Amino acid sequence: MTPAPDTRNAILNTAQGLIETEGLNALTLERVARDAGLSKGGLLYHFSSKEQLMEACVERLISRLTSATRQASGSRALIESRLQGEPEILAVLTAALVANPAMLDRLRDEYQARQRIFEQDADNAMLAHLAAEGLAFCEQFGLVTLSSEKRAKIAHQILALTKPTDMQEQSGFFEPAPQARPAVFERVDLRKLAERASRAAKLSAEALLRLQDPAGFWRGDLTADTTLEADYVLLNLWLYPAGEHGWNPPTRARIDKALRTVLDRQLPDGGWNIYSAGPSELNATVRGYVALRLGGFDAGEPALVRARERVLALGGLQEANSYTKINLSLFGLFPRQFAPSVPPELVVMPGNVLYEMSSWTRAIIVPLSIVQASGAQRPAPPDFTLDELYVPGVKLRLPKKNLLSVLFNQVDRAIKLWERRGVKDVRAKAIREAEKWMIERTHFSGGLGAIYPSIMYSILAMDALGYERDHPDFLEAMRQFDALILETETRLEFQPAVSPIWDTAIALFALGQLGPIDPEPARRAADWLLDQEIRRKGDWCVKRPNLQPGGWAFEFANEFYPDIDDTAMVLMALEYAKASDAERQARAERRAINWLLGMQSSDGGWAAFDVDNNWQVLNKVPFADHNAMLDPSCPDITGRVMEALCRRGMTNNDPAISRAVNYLLMHQKEDGSWYGRWGVNHIYGTFLALRGLRAAGAREGKAADWLRSVQNPDGGWGESCASYEKHCFVPAPSTPSQTAWGILGLEAAGDTGSPAVERGIQWLLDRQKSTGGWDEELCTGTGFPNVFYLHFHLYRHYFPLLALGNMVTGYAIPYFARQ
Repeated sequence: MTPAPDTRNAILNTAQGLIETEGLNALTLERVARDAGLSKGGLLYHFSSKEQLMEACVERLISRLTSATRQASGSRALIESRLQGEPEILAVLTAALVANPAMLDRLRDEYQARQRIFEQDADNAMLAHLAAEGLAFCEQFGLVTLSSEKRAKIAHQILALTKPTDMQEQSGFFEPAPQARPAVFERVDLRKLAERASRAAKLSAEALLRLQDPAGFWRGDLTADTTLEADYVLLNLWLYPAGEHGWNPPTRARIDKALRTVLDRQLPDGGWNIYSAGPSELNATVRGYVALRLGGFDAGEPALVRARERVLALGGLQEANSYTKINLSLFGLFPRQFAPSVPPELVVMPGNVLYEMSSWTRAIIVPLSIVQASGAQRPAPPDFTLDELYVPGVKLRLPKKNLLSVLFNQVDRAIKLWERRGVKDVRAKAIREAEKWMIERTHFSGGLGAIYPSIMYSILAMDALGYERDHPDFLEAMRQFDALILETETRLEFQPAVSPIWDTAIALFALGQLGPIDPEPARRAADWLLDQEIRRKGDWCVKRPNLQPGGWAFEFANEFYPDIDDTAMVLMALEYAKASDAERQARAERRAINWLLGMQSSDGGWAAFDVDNNWQVLNKVPFADHNAMLDPSCPDITGRVMEALCRRGMTNNDPAISRAVNYLLMHQKEDGSWYGRWGVNHIYGTFLALRGLRAAGAREGKAADWLRSVQNPDGGWGESCASYEKHCFVPAPSTPSQTAWGILGLEAAGDTGSPAVERGIQWLLDRQKSTGGWDEELCTGTGFPNVFYLHFHLYRHYFPLLALGNMVTGYAIPYFARQ
């Protein structure tokens, strides 16, 4: 299936076309939205003003020019490109002159870069360049009219001023030159590049410090796909059921805002995706369609007609995943017999089977099991069905992945029979134990598991159990759920979780890597982090009963689920900050080191929350298709923990580090990269694995070669979320965070000044905003591979700062100075 066009690029194409054909006066937000087939709200989601839209047009033009410059084999190739016609240059340039002349500063820089290429060739190259620009200018504004024959002759005369490559002499002057590494980078003034990197890092650090909360922490928005807003509609349908006259809940105003968010992010083909610039995905499209229909949209409206057609093209409701089917079955919108059963008996099953599942799976399925076991169901509005989403002639069935899945499907049928005919006392006890388990884990936490799906299901479960709406536990769950909302006067968007400890640790570490931090903000950050330390035992102690607690979670509060990755990151961050109480800080750091060592899995690696959570048979149960049933060791977390421990004095002579080194080497892919579980994807896993190996005194050159091989022509790095589906690296447009990871990975591998590193630094410098940050549209965080992706809004700030800081204070400045 061909991926759907990127909405942002479609908007820019429309705007540019209007400028070229009708002039700047035609460029209004309303006109662009209409011509792009979007609502105005959909356009405003990407561009809040006409000036911002113009800036994006200029930025895209510069990016394309930069890419063309750096891929060109010489001055002749650039002149050929100009003679072939680039009308967007003059169109965008003219519009920028009228809208905001300051936008042209970066365009001037790019033209100066081209000028340096022409100046290094013969004098005639500059003459040919100016002639080509003049011809393009006259044609763009209709100042000359040339026949095709006359124009071709003039173009040939201009090109005759330059020297062609051998291939071009053989095949004609419009044949592309052979691909070559951009010579312009090799001729960069390294001292000036170093000075620019230093200034950029300082500007970035100042911008990041301004984002610090007075309490001491950093917290960026954390957003995802529209399934969150769509499920919010179902939650309200559960809490405020429809009556015989329709559905009019008291939360209508918020629901309308959520629906606006859903509608604005619909793709041109009618579907919804699960990551920026990705193709339509079935479950997101089903949920978006259902939410809009429940919200009052008529099934015949164009947006819903296109959505319905996309659902059917993707396989229909029959092919939706388990959680989509389970959610719909709670309202009689999908047959319960074909929705997987989640029995509450899992909580009391011998052998601690529940704890062989990942922490987030436990937090999701326990409250969900209560809802299913209660038999509670809420009505949909009168005459509301989803019959139109079924592909005709295709039978409903439980998922069948292999023979083991077939066996589990038989178990599912037995569970459904047990629900109807089993011993009521046994089921009642299981529900009571599940309720106890759930309520206990809502205390000292930002809701159950502190993540959207488990909090939502805990609300459903409490309601199914008969908790009154003013019950303290119910009120607290609602409060924590509402805390995930990002709301304006016109829009509502949900965060899947909040990330203050993660953001604070990385921000503080990035600032520290740049150089001495102002003691006051560093002290506030350290004091705040110490206040968040987890001192109680959680689910992890089932497998490590004698290990003393000591670590940090991801969110403001998640007492039962400290996070190995966050704990390692906090440990590194605290190297650069002194808390008010030095002894307290030292004790917390010792506890964290001890806890990390105790949480190492038997394979030598580290996972996110648990030890040896790798019972593969559980991936075959019918409700395991969220693709995250387990929490096994992964290279990215292992690399970070190794770095944290080695920065505290451990070496490859320590058994824990030696085993971790072996784990990484055993799990390195044949091409030299590593899989990234929690960031997209191989670039993330590789940069962290290399940093861990470097900290342990090991180097791995094959990985550096791989990083250089996947660098984009523009000098940056980018990888698509599609790499998880394809099981290999899939390139994507360069992003600030992934470019930073590429640079950091090469630095860790000992690359102290190759052209690849210089190009990466140049990419970051060229795209830094005047405010000190960077823009990043694409998702580079991973929740559940192939199912759920994350957009960390601070990744685009602190990771580039970390890369530049390493360049400035580590090796780059001395290296550049030597040159």
